Amino acid sequence: MWRLDAVRQFNLLSWLREERRSRKLSLFIVFIALLLDNMLLTVVVPIIPSYLYSLDESAEMALKNHTLTQQAPAGAFHSIVSLYDNTVRTAGPNTTVSSTDPPPAPELPQNSSECPQSSSTLLNENVKVGLLFASKATVQLLVNPFIGPLTNRVGYQLPLFAGFCIMFMSTIMFAFSSSYALLFVARSLQGVGSSCSSVAGMGMLASVYTDDEERSRAIGIALGGLAMGVLIGPPFGSVMYEFVGKTAPFLILASLALFDGALQLFVLQPCKVAPESQKGTSLLTLMKDPYILIAAGAICFGNMAIAMMEPTLPIWMMETMCSKKWQLGVAFLPASVSYLIGTYIFGILALKMGRWLCALIGITVVGISVICVSFAKNIYGLILPNFGIGFAIGMVDSSMMPIMGYLVDLRHVSVYGSVYAIADVAFCMGFALGPSIGGVLSESIGFPWMMIIIGIVDILYAPLCIFLRNPPAQEEKITLVSGEML
Repeated sequence: MWRLDAVRQFNLLSWLREERRSRKLSLFIVFIALLLDNMLLTVVVPIIPSYLYSLDESAEMALKNHTLTQQAPAGAFHSIVSLYDNTVRTAGPNTTVSSTDPPPAPELPQNSSECPQSSSTLLNENVKVGLLFASKATVQLLVNPFIGPLTNRVGYQLPLFAGFCIMFMSTIMFAFSSSYALLFVARSLQGVGSSCSSVAGMGMLASVYTDDEERSRAIGIALGGLAMGVLIGPPFGSVMYEFVGKTAPFLILASLALFDGALQLFVLQPCKVAPESQKGTSLLTLMKDPYILIAAGAICFGNMAIAMMEPTLPIWMMETMCSKKWQLGVAFLPASVSYLIGTYIFGILALKMGRWLCALIGITVVGISVICVSFAKNIYGLILPNFGIGFAIGMVDSSMMPIMGYLVDLRHVSVYGSVYAIADVAFCMGFALGPSIGGVLSESIGFPWMMIIIGIVDILYAPLCIFLRNPPAQEEKITLVSGEML
């Protein structure tokens, strides 16, 4: 029996060694890396607002009880109204007696057991949760300019494996952190790992899939991993948090990270340095290219809408709909499902219909759908708008990510680390500005007006995608191609 197991293990290792240069296996590794990154990104969406609210309520309750105890005269009886069961507790030096005739409770809306007891505490969570969610994208935004050029020097395998290691540490910290400060550090650390994984992963795909149509299909599949992470994360996190606890979902994600790391060790051999054969265009030069900036802006504004909703929608649902914990994550399910559908369909269709047109329609639909979110009265009213948001963002991402590689091929040197660092910077700006600005706006002008404003901004940006219809090649590239033909 042990010989049979040894033969099977040998065959598996032999197959992995033979498939090291397989493009499909590289695509699968990037798919898993993006899946893990975005599951960790979104699994906290339904957990953190409720968890922080519970921590703050517990601290506030302990402070009130401590204050009442200190203010009571020694040896005297005093009454304390319990916020948990609406009973009056009369306490003396050594006794605590509960009255059998509690005062009448005020009228509460339906599902009052799920409504937060303190609306002021809940509103204060907007800013805290927004800053916590934005910390990951902010750190990723700062690290990306260094990761892009680094991949040109050492290759894509080493940064991709470094991203796995950092992501694993971040996941473990999320599992066992019990304070806002530690959660903030874990979220920020995730930004470093995410930068390594996304920039190196997308750059590696662009380098191994040189044909524009094949690249478009491969990037669409890889974005499917991102979509699945976004799809699974919120409902998975909310259900696990409701019935198992905060730690369990993060431990499961840590196990998935170990699987991806083992696969990278066998297939990519990250210990070897494999620099690019030619020097790529500098990051500054790429950032001056107006066509790359327009594509990056489409990615940024397309994703900013859902980024603003992540920290604020659960709090708005708790405040106005008295939603249960599991509903806070399930509300994002239509957007996640439709994003998966959108990236799969338009990963192939965007090239045929025109990527500029796909992005233009997508950003417009995002704006309209976001405005419709503000009119929802219950969780069922969120289904159609959230479905439209996810589907439209899938249109934008599946068309603009491949066009980044195409613009480099057309106008610059075909080395892709830096241009996908710019694409990831645009993505991160959406998820950095969205939660931080969204938390402040939601507290100052209200969630509905915030959604209307970002919807109008998206609609106004959409016409700029027309400039991507037929981008010209750089004069240097035209001269080079003409010389080769002669």
